[in-house]
Amino acid sequence: MKRRMFLKGAAAAGAAVGIGFDMSRARAEMRQFKIARTTETRSICPYCAVACGVIIHTLGDKAKNVRPTVVHVEGDPDAPTNRGTLCPKGATLKYDIDNPNRILTPKVRRPGSDHWEEISWDEAVQGIARHIKSTRDRTFVAKNAKGQTVNRTPGLAVVGGCTDTNEFNFLQWKFISALGVAYRDSQARV
Repeated sequence: MKRRMFLKGAAAAGAAVGIGFDMSRARAEMRQFKIARTTETRSICPYCAVACGVIIHTLGDKAKNVRPTVVHVEGDPDAPTNRGTLCPKGATLKYDIDNPNRILTPKVRRPGSDHWEEISWDEAVQGIARHIKSTRDRTFVAKNAKGQTVNRTPGLAVVGGCTDTNEFNFLQWKFISALGVAYRDSQARV
């Protein structure tokens, strides 16, 4: 008799006889998975142009002004790019979300200042719009040296992110084309 056959027979005999193990206490100690009560949010890893799908598990009662806690991040098995796998950077995404040094509000460093100050989101958006408008007005070229109409703004450039959707990229390119931005690229191409 080989070892494997002996162990199979011993296990079957022990189960039939009921060696005296009380499994009720062991079953009472069974715990739920840590993600059993979580909310799943599907997202995209922001680190490179592959755009792997991730599932972010959060705990929280979804009450107003309550920030949910990220308890687990895993690869999305339904994502066609990674099929549930993540590289080391994507696997540590939870620690970037929960990092105490993560900046959650816009900040600005004024000219001549030696420190950053917090500003509101409205102020940040208005400041960006003002800078885009002033740069476009200052650098707009209506005609080239040959007198041909070109309507371009060489003072602005745009790089799209790999986590943007096709719809967002389409709208972004329409917008920057309307501004006359000639220098544009996407991280997804890199």
